[in-house]
Amino acid sequence: MLHPKYPIRTERLLLRPLTEADASALAEYQSRADVVRYVPYPPRDEVVLTERLRNPDIIRSEIDEPGQAMWVGVIRAADDVLIGDAILFWHSREHGAGEIGYVFNPAYQGNGYATEAAAALLRLGFEGLGLHRIVARLDARNTPSAAVAKRLGMRQEAHLVQNEWFKEEWTDELVFAILADEWRAAAR
Repeated sequence: MLHPKYPIRTERLLLRPLTEADASALAEYQSRADVVRYVPYPPRDEVVLTERLRNPDIIRSEIDEPGQAMWVGVIRAADDVLIGDAILFWHSREHGAGEIGYVFNPAYQGNGYATEAAAALLRLGFEGLGLHRIVARLDARNTPSAAVAKRLGMRQEAHLVQNEWFKEEWTDELVFAILADEWRAAAR
C-alpha cells in the first residue's frame, strides 16, 4: 500500500493529487495533438478533463492493491503552476512490478522537471510500495521521453518493432527498466 504525505516535495517541484480545479491547466497541454501524439489517449479538452477529474478511480492519489495507479499533478514550487502530470502504476505484487509515465506542458520542457518528477515516482515505487522493478514504456519516436528514462538510470531493455496499432498506425515501442537494487546503488 502507498499512502503518501502530500505534497511530495522535490528540489523544485511539488507532486500532489489532482482536483477538478486543475482541468484548465491540464487542458493547456493535453488538448494539443503534438503533446499527446505518443501517449495512449486523444487530445482532451477542459470538459473531458473535468469529467475525468470527478472520477475517484482515475484521480487516485493512493495505491492499495495491484492494478491501481496514482495520478498526480506536478507543480512548480516557485510559482505554484501546474506544469505536468505523472503516474505510478502498481502492476503485480507477486513480481514486484510497476510502471511510471509523465506528460508535461511544452512551455516548461527542457528544464529537467520531468526527470525530477519521475525520480520522485521511482522513489515512491521502490521505497513506498517495495517494488522490485519499474518500467517506462514509450513510443520509439518519443526521444525526449527516452532521454528522461536514461537520465533516471533506466536501461533500454527492448525495442519492439511495430508491436502496437496506435493512433491509426503501426508503432515501435521502447521499454526501459530499473531494478530496486540499481536504483538504490545510484541513489548513494
